[in-house]
Amino acid sequence: MNHSDAQKWDKKYKSANLQTAANPCYVLKQHSHLLPFYGQALELACGLGGNARFMAQCGLKTHAWDISDVALTVLNNYASLHQLPIEPLITDLEQMILPYQQYDVIVVSRYLDRALFAGIEAALKPNGLLFYQTFLSPPHENAPQNPNFYVQSGEFNQSWTTLITEVYGEGWLTPENSSSEGASATQRYAWYVGRKTG
Repeated sequence: MNHSDAQKWDKKYKSANLQTAANPCYVLKQHSHLLPFYGQALELACGLGGNARFMAQCGLKTHAWDISDVALTVLNNYASLHQLPIEPLITDLEQMILPYQQYDVIVVSRYLDRALFAGIEAALKPNGLLFYQTFLSPPHENAPQNPNFYVQSGEFNQSWTTLITEVYGEGWLTPENSSSEGASATQRYAWYVGRKTG
C-alpha cells in the first residue's frame, strides 16, 4: 500500500460525512439506459462512491475500490443506511490485479492510469460495459497539473483492443455534471462508453 497516497486522500475526505454530495459522473448518468438490469459492477478509484451508489440504486451488485479508508468508511455507512448492495474494498490500484471477466459494468471517473487499461478490459465479461470519464488535455486551471492525468483528444477510441465504442464525447462540464466530488469549477473532460466483444 502506498501510504503517502493513502494519507493524502484520507486527509481530503476527513471532513466527509453521510450528507457530503457524491453524484454519478456525467457519462454514467447520461447513458444509464445502457446499464443491464442486474449483474456485477465495479467503480475504480471510487472516493465517496457517487457512481457506485448510482449503480447500486439501479439494481447492480456493486464493488467500490479506493485507497482511502476514510472515504470507504463513509460509503459503507451510506450503503448500510440505505440498504444498497455495495461492497467497498481498500486497495492500491497500482498493486491490484483485477479479476478475469468478473464484471458486467466498470466505471472510472477522474482517474487515469493507462497501465490499468488491459486489466480493465480483461475484467469485463463479454458484452460488458466500460464507462470512463476523465480530464482532457491540455492541463487547465482548477484541475490536476500533471499532464499524465489527462487523455488526449480521441485517445479513448484507440485505447482498447476488445471494446467497441458506444459513446464518445469531449467538452466542458460544470461541477454538477462532471463528477461525484472534488469539482469546484467547470472543467474539460473526455467521456467514453465501450462494450466488450466476444
